[in-house]
Amino acid sequence: MTENSRLSAGDTAPDFTLPDADGNPVSLSDYRGRKVVVYFYPAAGTPGCTKQACDFRDSLAELNGAGLDVVGISPDKPAKLAKFRDTEELTFPLLSDPEKDTLTAWGAFGEKKMYGKTVQGVIRSTFLVDADGKIEVAQYNVRATGHVAKLRRDLSV
Repeated sequence: MTENSRLSAGDTAPDFTLPDADGNPVSLSDYRGRKVVVYFYPAAGTPGCTKQACDFRDSLAELNGAGLDVVGISPDKPAKLAKFRDTEELTFPLLSDPEKDTLTAWGAFGEKKMYGKTVQGVIRSTFLVDADGKIEVAQYNVRATGHVAKLRRDLSV
């Protein structure tokens, strides 16, 4: 895939195996048989990413109750993810993709507008992957604030 290729509903979700905040490998295939929300964010500990992660944390019981797991992916190293997880008391896996291979495969890294300039970076994106590994929902350029509430409304959770 090129860096600007975007996934759509019905596409097969690109598989990945990435280290979590403790360095343990986590694969998308670990979630087969369950639906999983995979979201990509630019940087652990920044205001927008913290708000979004805490919104997922605060909605996790309802999402899990609806049969949805949550996984966050950023280019941060595991040690930074561990600090972010512990500081914000996050209770879902945060995965590290410093090479940006998974970000790129999912269309979540590339050109974006920031403060009026075109830059290369992480495109804040959220996906719902069904139990068979297919993309059910693909959302690019989502807002950090209010996004989880909108996602819950869209999914009737």
